[in-house]
Amino acid sequence: MEEINEKVEIHRGLKGVYFDRSRVCYIDGRNGELRYRGYSIHELAEHSTIEETCYLLLKGELPARAELAAFDAELKAARALPPQIYEVIRTIKHAHPMDVLRTAVSALAAFDPETADKSVAATLRKGVRLTAQVPMIVAAHDHIRNGRELVAPNPRLGHAANFLFMLKGKEPSADAARLMDLDMVLHAEHGSNASSFAARVVAGTDADLHGAITAAIAALAGPAHGGAAENVMRMAQEIGDASKAADYVKAKRANKEPVMGFGHRVYRAEDPRARHMRAGVEKLSREMGQPQWYLILEAVVNAMHPYARHGVNVNVDFYAGVVYFLNGIAEDLFVPIFAVGRVPGWTVQVIEQLENNILLRPLTLYNGAEPRDYVPIEKR
Repeated sequence: MEEINEKVEIHRGLKGVYFDRSRVCYIDGRNGELRYRGYSIHELAEHSTIEETCYLLLKGELPARAELAAFDAELKAARALPPQIYEVIRTIKHAHPMDVLRTAVSALAAFDPETADKSVAATLRKGVRLTAQVPMIVAAHDHIRNGRELVAPNPRLGHAANFLFMLKGKEPSADAARLMDLDMVLHAEHGSNASSFAARVVAGTDADLHGAITAAIAALAGPAHGGAAENVMRMAQEIGDASKAADYVKAKRANKEPVMGFGHRVYRAEDPRARHMRAGVEKLSREMGQPQWYLILEAVVNAMHPYARHGVNVNVDFYAGVVYFLNGIAEDLFVPIFAVGRVPGWTVQVIEQLENNILLRPLTLYNGAEPRDYVPIEKR
């Protein structure tokens, strides 16, 4: 056994291991670069919308105007949940929103007409439906658990604005809608992260898309993956005032504790998505009459600047939580909102897996007891 151990190199967490090829997402962690289908995240953040970005991810190219209009109509037409799903939500309304979302998506498999069809074409159609349905589940649960009437989708509003409308019951401002749209664009896809890998593992068994996305939601629920935005807002509230940020950071570093919203598994430079949220947060915080939150975050960034040379840089979730908070969204909905934006990315990861499917079956190196004889219970 010792001889075998010497020959095997362990990559814990599969760090640095390439398990497949992808035409969708390019990440250069050292230089802080991210591209969807070859397009820089900076150009998409400045010029695109979540509808256009969804089309790009799912179909491979930017749409022409007529193609985008047709895709937008397809998304809007899918804004419907079977009555039984609302009953599922009511039954488990006191559970955490991520648990409710996971259960409701799993239950949707019983009502989708193409659940058993695992062709790429059917998976694409189901992905579009889930992209429209997941925000409905999140909004419906929040109303049901708080004893409020459900808010029907507004066909005049785009994907991001309609989500805010269904959640809050009133049309968002243009700036708030645009910032949520931007947040969804930035979160739409990010390579083989934990939840996307979980989706691909499930798809690799020839399971259906609903099963794969249910697994992805379960993975995202873990605080090591999806909880950063929630934790950053708690940190900002704990600091309370920008003048106290430097001392807060100093104390955290002295105790070897992490500062929320800094560092990333793949980025050694600043997360390229972060800069686009920064300006939006500043504008929205002033519009909402709460500039202190932006000022606190910027004070934390300044205090953390000396650690950037060690690869501890701000990531996109550092600003995302403030966007949700300023929109009056409950803290435990922050991770479900991450899921709302990531459905297109999970779908395209599953589609790539299905195109040349293979069972994902890595190995673990045994380092337990040496061979030994079974001892009957009466002799133990």
